[in-house]
Amino acid sequence: MTAEPGAIPCVAVVPVFVNAGAAILPAVVAWLATVVAPLLRPREFIRLCRTRPLVPVAVLACIAALYFGGSWLLGPAAARSERKAAPSGRTDWAQVAIAILQDEERAKALGSMKPPAPAPHPAPSPVGAAQPAIYRGDASRCGFGGGRAPLALAPLWEFTRENAMCLSSPVVVGDALYAATCVLDPFTNYGAVFCLDAASGRPRWVAETFKDSRTGKEREFNGFFSSPAVSADGRCVVIGQGLHADANCALVCLDAAAGRVLWTVDTPLHVESSPAIEGDVVVAGAGAIEVGADYKVQGNPGFVFAVRLSDGRKLWEYPVNDPESSPAIRDGVAYIGSGLNGSALVALRIAADEELKGKNLDRLVWKVPTPFPATGTVTLADDLVLVGCGNGDYVFTAKDPKGAVLAFDRATGVLRWQVEVSDAVLGPIAVRGGTAVCAVRSGEVIAIDMKASGGPCILWRRRAGGKVPVLAGPAFTGRLVYAVSQDGYLAVLDAADGTVLERHSINAKGKPGEMGLSLSSPFVADGRLYVGSETGGLRCFIGKEAR
Repeated sequence: MTAEPGAIPCVAVVPVFVNAGAAILPAVVAWLATVVAPLLRPREFIRLCRTRPLVPVAVLACIAALYFGGSWLLGPAAARSERKAAPSGRTDWAQVAIAILQDEERAKALGSMKPPAPAPHPAPSPVGAAQPAIYRGDASRCGFGGGRAPLALAPLWEFTRENAMCLSSPVVVGDALYAATCVLDPFTNYGAVFCLDAASGRPRWVAETFKDSRTGKEREFNGFFSSPAVSADGRCVVIGQGLHADANCALVCLDAAAGRVLWTVDTPLHVESSPAIEGDVVVAGAGAIEVGADYKVQGNPGFVFAVRLSDGRKLWEYPVNDPESSPAIRDGVAYIGSGLNGSALVALRIAADEELKGKNLDRLVWKVPTPFPATGTVTLADDLVLVGCGNGDYVFTAKDPKGAVLAFDRATGVLRWQVEVSDAVLGPIAVRGGTAVCAVRSGEVIAIDMKASGGPCILWRRRAGGKVPVLAGPAFTGRLVYAVSQDGYLAVLDAADGTVLERHSINAKGKPGEMGLSLSSPFVADGRLYVGSETGGLRCFIGKEAR
């Protein structure tokens, strides 16, 4: 990823001055307005972060000086109270009460419509005996867990936390839903991982803290952009930590039943990449931190790494420039994109170093160039590896926007076909049958016939939200497509011809989401649709109809 949601700060804290004097008050107010203005315009602040990084630092330093100076002058009443993290696994009864009231209100609104019963939670099985649930469910990236697809949507429940956004995407395993949040502060960010009952939205556990191996102290999680993966035996939830500007973040593994942190693996960078699992091996990418208009790399340019799921032992690390892409694994080989300053797709064997040495095999299977940074999630379809790319990013549209969907031979890395699109493809490509559906930064949702007699071609293209960018990946059930536009609207499209059947706001009422951080990809399972939002938390919709 070239620009990150985490680069957008929250509104600054401005102390109140008393008895400043009539002579200097207008000047003070004007100066404060000049300083604070960029913080109130997130898009402008991001642009400053990218093109003139010292300006935002100076602005925040001034705000900090004013704040702490005001606190010292005004005494303890003006001091900021520290946010205390709630212990993991502790029930918030206030939230439970609110959830009950919300359920009753929605039950009245939905009339006699009853949600379908979810599939039972799978019994634990040996690692590798079943398929893990990764970002978008599996390597097809459809975001579809089975059952009928809902239509004529109505809200069923929501799970919200104060000032928290859901940038990452949920995954449903049986009757459990796993997701993560992010809260932006002027000087930092923090997040939580949680498990909900998929039918009711009631929390089973929320994890907010972990023991930092560097300091030995308990600390809050950084915000999450990465999406959770659940091991094949249903016991472990693995997720990357941190946003794009963050350093010293970790890959985190939690107990799926209780939310207890089992292990963490430190990196000098951040892990926005959503991890993939095969057997006892977890693979993720640690992305680079770039600054300025020329996207100059600060520190380590990035690497792909593997960890043993059972105990958190780091198995290997391989240098790849900016691997913000989410990998997919099949038959012992991981496929991942290389983003800024890389522009490539890479295939790596996941076995431990000693095993490869014993077989006289290299880590690298193949590496092929892509025309643009390959920040998109990798999709596997039969013998193909698909990835989206483009010259735009999550924050900026390129002056001459271009993008492509690329399909490579899984064994050799040879380019099999390429479909050019109007802008960057940043989210995952969903494949079902012979059709691939992807979202384009320009606002289009595109369906590609991969098995057409004359070669892959575009079946249809529709705008899901006018000219508003679509940055998240679509959910694709075979008959319906669900896509989220950057401004916080969920569109339901007919998979046959792309007709937009309905649109719904996913943000909180009266809070439209002015930062454009509706980045969560929807997930459909058992007749329900789950999606994260910028201001509305994690939301569940149910359909009055189904297909």
